[in-house]
Amino acid sequence: MERDQLYLILSGQQGLFFSPKKLVQREAVSKVISLLGLKLPLVITGVRRCGKSSLMMLVREELKLGAKDCLFVDFSDERLIDFEHTDFQKIEDFLAENNYPENAFLFIDEVQEAGHWEKWVNRLKEKHPIIITGSNSRLLSREIASTLTGRSINLHLEPFSFREFLAAKQISTENHRLDSKKQALIRRAFAEYHKIGGFPKMVLLGDETILRELYDNILYRDVIARLGANFEKPAKELSAYFLSNPSGKISTRKAAELMGMTSLLSVKKVLNAFENSFLFMFLPKFDFSIKKQIQNPRKLYCIDNGFITALGFRFSDNEGKMLENLVAVELKRRSKDTYYSSGTKECDFAIKEGSKIVEAIQVTWEITSENREREIAGLTEAMDKFGLKKGTILTNDQEQEIKAGGKKISVKPTWKWMLDH
Repeated sequence: MERDQLYLILSGQQGLFFSPKKLVQREAVSKVISLLGLKLPLVITGVRRCGKSSLMMLVREELKLGAKDCLFVDFSDERLIDFEHTDFQKIEDFLAENNYPENAFLFIDEVQEAGHWEKWVNRLKEKHPIIITGSNSRLLSREIASTLTGRSINLHLEPFSFREFLAAKQISTENHRLDSKKQALIRRAFAEYHKIGGFPKMVLLGDETILRELYDNILYRDVIARLGANFEKPAKELSAYFLSNPSGKISTRKAAELMGMTSLLSVKKVLNAFENSFLFMFLPKFDFSIKKQIQNPRKLYCIDNGFITALGFRFSDNEGKMLENLVAVELKRRSKDTYYSSGTKECDFAIKEGSKIVEAIQVTWEITSENREREIAGLTEAMDKFGLKKGTILTNDQEQEIKAGGKKISVKPTWKWMLDH
């Protein structure tokens, strides 16, 4: 493309990148800054509209980078549709001609829109700190990270955590343990977070239409566009089932039955497309045998409770399933290596560090006389299996200590657990 035209676009994009915006502070900012010390390109991955571009602006603010300390390039800009690989040199010329320092930061958004970008990034990584985001049907953010395997670092971003949700709602958590009025506000906010989830735009505007449009965007552009038009009906049907069954179990054969497909290879392709788009995640059953672990059904979770509320079928026991879904996403946010445990009873989450399970968590909306024995038995079975003396039951708003068979079980509200970490 013409040099003057590209320079004009780049100048305009800098204006937008530095324009005053009221952004919600993200917990990932400190992680990004610490990872920059490794001197490798950083790829921020995550589901669409979870705040990847805003995170780059927050990093720029935290590092106090001025207008000449960094360059922002958004390749999704329709004016760059004619951008070719030979134009990468013009971006470098823009840096030089506008007196950017040699080690200026590069913030590159929607990088997959530019062909051969990985060779350009690889060539510049010794000279510039580089942060990359991207996600579309041509190259998902997970694949962008794998394209640079060994030459980059990956940081995964989820929608707002509960702490970030509170920040967006301007609810302070300072000294909340000692302030009953503040706790009441936090409980009310948690009820909303449990229902609408954490996608930034939904949290700030509160219109379910946002979630429906985003869901369609992900389903059609990141899943069906990858699989082909022939997969549209089965993919939509399977997705609807998933949204109506958070924390349910799914196997390849069961998915095949639900979609009316006979090819298990095609079914795996659909499941992989859902996982690669970050719309759904699948938790394996822990087993010391990797072969058995692969053969067992996996538990399915949606990346955001808002999708379940806006698009799933609502039923009476949904609250507990949605609470479990919220915990599953939070464990993913904390980069925990998570499984479920199942013997004669079941425990919702078993967290592994190294080669050992170090924590067991059970989730229920409320401990009642009807479910108390079942919930405790599932947790203690896992604790016995993995040699744990302490376990946790997360609820909506109950708090107590239970002793069972010489073991200590801490029952606590999920909102407290989320704020304590």
